[in-house]
Order: sequence, then structure tokens, then C-alpha cells
Amino acid sequence: MNPREAITRQVHALLERERRINLHRHPVEIHNANGVVVLEGEVADVAAKKLALELAASVRGVDGIVDRLRVSPGERRGDGAVRDSLARMLLEQPEFRNCTLRSSTNERTETLRNAHEGGIGEITIAVSDGVIVLEGCVISQSHRRFAGVLAWWTPGRRDVVNSLDVRPDYEDRDEEVIEALEIVLEADPMVDPSQIRMSCKNRTVTLDGAVPTEQQKSRAELDAWALLGVERVVNRLQVTD
Repeated sequence: MNPREAITRQVHALLERERRINLHRHPVEIHNANGVVVLEGEVADVAAKKLALELAASVRGVDGIVDRLRVSPGERRGDGAVRDSLARMLLEQPEFRNCTLRSSTNERTETLRNAHEGGIGEITIAVSDGVIVLEGCVISQSHRRFAGVLAWWTPGRRDVVNSLDVRPDYEDRDEEVIEALEIVLEADPMVDPSQIRMSCKNRTVTLDGAVPTEQQKSRAELDAWALLGVERVVNRLQVTD
């Protein structure tokens, strides 16, 4: 077996063993040339996408990853509908009340709201083939991460590229991840976070405590996975009902 074929087989074996990826239901094409692995296909959720990229990168001899994975959108929607849905969510969230928001298409950029003096930043939304791209800048890592999670929540999205900068820039620590997750869980209408305890160490988020249903347990975990920079989620939530 040549090295190229060996790498492809090792990546496939790792993906096949990861329960969240489910290659039978969501096939992933694996291409490999000169140590660069290309992953292409549609996976179930953001957790499966992150895990697939991490597992492929862990194989000896892999020097780079090209990410062409998309996430199943649940419902297929046009780019305009996806863009408008995310814009509405950003406009409604108190955390972005004093943020300039713009919507971009191939033809033009529309200003949806101008921030007042002392604004928290500016965000431009663009969507192409279901892939949401966020550009601009915000004042904190929490704002950056929360905007990204709102993009992941948007019906019809197939991927999220969060290119927001933080200005002024500062060190991103585990505490920043927890701060963002607290905001996200409070904002998520599908989760009761009152009995959830969370911690983060080296980009691994651990969820402890209790929620009323299995659906809320799964949703809280996906919210954590959707945070930019999170590499692993340990879900120890207990279901009370």
C-alpha cells in the first residue's frame, strides 16, 4: 500500500469509528495528495464537522486539511432567506443593539442599522450556496462567538465562516469561551440553562448539571460545539424527566 492510500484509509477508519459522524448516513469523500487531505460531503451537525476535521488532521503524514464539508441545513432555503433570517436575529439581540449591521449580495451592500457613538463594532452578512460569511469587527470574543452561534442557528445554513476580528485585540482565554456559552444558553429558547454548570479547559467544554429533556441535553451540547475555537465537548448533563 502506498503512503497516499494508507493516509486515506486511516482517515476513513477514524471517521467511521466516530459515532457522531455516521458515514453510512452522511458519506464523506476523502481525497489526499502530497499530505493534504480534502474532506467533502454533508455531515449531520457542527459537532460532526469539527470532529471530522480534527480526526483527519491527527493522522500521521497529514500536513494540511482542505475543508469542503457542509452541514445538513434541516430545510433547504435560498441565500436571501438565510441572510434575512440571520439579520433579523442579530437586530433583535440586545448584545448587538449598538452594532452596525450590513447585508451584502453580489450586487450591493445594504446598511440595516448604523451604530451610535461608542458602538460595539460592525458586522457584514453574506451568504453563498447556504454558506454564511461574517466579516467586520466587534469589541469582544464573546460578541464574535455569539454572532457565530446565531449564524449556526439560522434555518437553511450549510456552513459558517466567522471572519470577524476583535478590536482591540486581546488574549483569548478559556474564560472567554464560558462567558460566550452563558450568553448563548440564555438566548437559546430551546434550552433551560438554570441548572447547567459549565467549565472550559484547553478548548474542551464540560457541561454538568441537569436539564428537563433529552432534546435540551443535545441542544446544549450543540450550542457548545458551535462556539468558535471549541475543540471538544464533554456532556455530563442529567435528564430530570
